[in-house]
Amino acid sequence: MSHINCPFSQKSGVVLTSATLSTSGHFDYVKQRLGVQDAEELLLGSPFDYKRAALMLIPTDMPEPSHPRYQKDLGAALIALCGASKGRALVLFTSHAALRATAHATRQPLERQGIRVLAQGVDGTAAELLERLKARSSAVIYGTSSFWEGIDVVGEALSLLVITKLPFSVPTDPVFAARSALFDEPFREFALPQAVLKFKQGFGRLIRHKADRGAVVVLDRRVRSKGYGKTFLESLPGCSISEASTQQLPALVGRWLAARPA
Repeated sequence: MSHINCPFSQKSGVVLTSATLSTSGHFDYVKQRLGVQDAEELLLGSPFDYKRAALMLIPTDMPEPSHPRYQKDLGAALIALCGASKGRALVLFTSHAALRATAHATRQPLERQGIRVLAQGVDGTAAELLERLKARSSAVIYGTSSFWEGIDVVGEALSLLVITKLPFSVPTDPVFAARSALFDEPFREFALPQAVLKFKQGFGRLIRHKADRGAVVVLDRRVRSKGYGKTFLESLPGCSISEASTQQLPALVGRWLAARPA
């Protein structure tokens, strides 16, 4: 790929820093995207103790997103999970259609538990929903792209994060397709690291302070069933990870949130 017009070439020095620049312990993807292959690197650990702060749960029996039963099982899982956390949740989607379908299916069952569903684009803007989540602990936000990064909710107001699908770009998107064509191995060199970075950004919404504690549930079994799934998990900070059936997950979430760290 040609990077003749790279803006960094006009600077004597530039520092790029972020919690989500690396994938699988290296910076190859972002360096290629930015045209700075000769940059010096430094990969540091997190100041947070993720082993004590965050529990990641992966269901063993959830159908893959392409399965006809997935949407129904997703709704059932969210009703149980958000009930176990008493709201205080952020659910990340990769499409507005899936968000709206899930909100329609889960709104009444959750409201019967005293939990308010706040769906992006349905119940308000991203900023409005965040303020309502902070003000009312028994609420859950259903969000898409703008909620995967750049939001900051400290404390118990956000105690559960649910990632409904691995955030791969739509292959037919014209921009994505054009950029993919520039790579010899589009999936491995472009689609996968791009999705991993967004996955890391989504994961990062949960723990925003050293005193924060919460659970992350990934309702996409491809993180275990596909060979590339380990790339997502290896790119995260070292949190506690457990696998269980979808029926067992709510109890695990409840116990984790109720327990005091040692």
